[in-house]
Amino acid sequence: MSAAWTYVCASEELLPGEMKTAFDDVTGAPIVVFNLDGELYALEDQCTHEEFELSSGSIDPVEGSIECVLHGARFDVRDGRALCAPAYTAVPKFPVKRENGGIWARDDRD
Repeated sequence: MSAAWTYVCASEELLPGEMKTAFDDVTGAPIVVFNLDGELYALEDQCTHEEFELSSGSIDPVEGSIECVLHGARFDVRDGRALCAPAYTAVPKFPVKRENGGIWARDDRD
């Protein structure tokens, strides 16, 4: 397992209510990072219902959720859990940090 972090964007490029995407430098996993009221959360950028990118969907900053545009599955951006059908499996959550003026995330799965 690698401890390499992937640079996502400069801190000022990710404002509250916004999201940015990146690909893990080591595993190639798609990552989407959310800014929810100044707190950062990172999930795999893939709906667990039908392997479609979540970042194409819309974020609800009040509920703290992202909705997949394909079939309307919603996930909690804080922990990845599925909030409604047709998705029942949580989206993997990844570590995210602010460092050296940037936002970094990584796929920490074995």
